Amino acid sequence: MIARVGGKQPRQGGKSLQPGRGMLLAFYGALSDRFGSQKWWPGETPFEVIVGAILTQNTNWGNVERALSRLQADGLMNPLRLSEIPPDYLSTCLRPAGFYRVKASRLLNFITYFRVHYDLDIRRMGTVSTYRLREELLAIKGIGPETADSILLYAFNRPIFVVDSYTRRVLVRHHLIDEKATYSEIQRLFASSLPEEAQIFNEYHALLVRVGKSFCRAKARCRGCPLEPFLDIDG
Repeated sequence: MIARVGGKQPRQGGKSLQPGRGMLLAFYGALSDRFGSQKWWPGETPFEVIVGAILTQNTNWGNVERALSRLQADGLMNPLRLSEIPPDYLSTCLRPAGFYRVKASRLLNFITYFRVHYDLDIRRMGTVSTYRLREELLAIKGIGPETADSILLYAFNRPIFVVDSYTRRVLVRHHLIDEKATYSEIQRLFASSLPEEAQIFNEYHALLVRVGKSFCRAKARCRGCPLEPFLDIDG
């Protein structure tokens, strides 16, 4: 559920901020001013972005980079090659990413879908509407909303906001949502509060990841955080 900000309203620049659009836009400005452009998601091609999105589940990006480097070194950053290699060999390549057998299975599930629906043609896949493509991705075993939306936003430049654990943590701590808010509810909050532009959604998600890693950790480090001025005075 979306929560109202309790107590006194946070202030920025001497003006009271209301929950929702104004607050989220102010967050974006403060994060952007502090951290600058994040240039996210790393990847030379849409297909590489897709592979990274699948591998980053339940692990940190450093481990994913090592697995991607192994695929590159073995000439496997190619959907046709991946569709031809034995699953056990793929699992070995993905070992640095953790849960490597599960992730190999999920990646091969995607490759099967990609071959059946689009003949491994990324340009053809990119012509499909956002709604239809999201439904297709969610139908693939092992791909949930966060992974599907990461693919849509970062590989295909679609204006859809990616909700992750960092996003949820920041919003809960600033009383913009409660802990029971669903993925869809959080996503709608951002969609209704921001201009519908893929670049803004891209940067905002990356900035929330940055502040989550640097300050809004499991144990909050609020002092010096760019969002510290927005904390509820009474909270």
